[in-house]
Amino acid sequence: MEGVLDLLVSISSIAALGQYAWSMRAHFQSPTMPPGAMIISAVVIGVAVFFMAILWIERQPVAAKLGGLAIELASSALFWWAIVISRKARLRFAFDADNPDSLLTDGPYFYVRHPFYASYIIFWIGWGIATWSIWAVVPVAGIIAIYTIAALDEERKFSRTALAGAYEAYRARTGLFWPRLSRDWRSLRMRT
Repeated sequence: MEGVLDLLVSISSIAALGQYAWSMRAHFQSPTMPPGAMIISAVVIGVAVFFMAILWIERQPVAAKLGGLAIELASSALFWWAIVISRKARLRFAFDADNPDSLLTDGPYFYVRHPFYASYIIFWIGWGIATWSIWAVVPVAGIIAIYTIAALDEERKFSRTALAGAYEAYRARTGLFWPRLSRDWRSLRMRT
């Protein structure tokens, strides 16, 4: 059973990394890959190799593997929801120098301002849980820091565009990576 779960977590993790690599070629529209995006790619590769080694060398509880796998699958669902909603928006890579020219507020963007980064963070937390290693905390924290820096950089860019006012109103009602519960509860009450 342990080997089967190791294989399932490995396949899920590699598939998630594959979908992220696909999005870099087929979804995001930057003319070149910015240095910051290259750094993220290098960190992702390094952490993936590290997590894969921990997964196969160390023993983990079945519950950790199953929980990590479930979290990874949830991150993929969020990722693909964001892909579908943002298909026509011509989003750019992280750390692209160009300012944004559109504002998405539907689908997952109704709840969080950065659903792609949220999906990546959720994925790494899931894989970290699946490894069940204290050593997973440092790379996950580092990746969260990198995605937070990228998200805040994108938010600063909105302030330099004609979308600044609309973005500020949007920012006031949505969470960065996690939904704002008070806002979501009010909107649910208003809809019923």
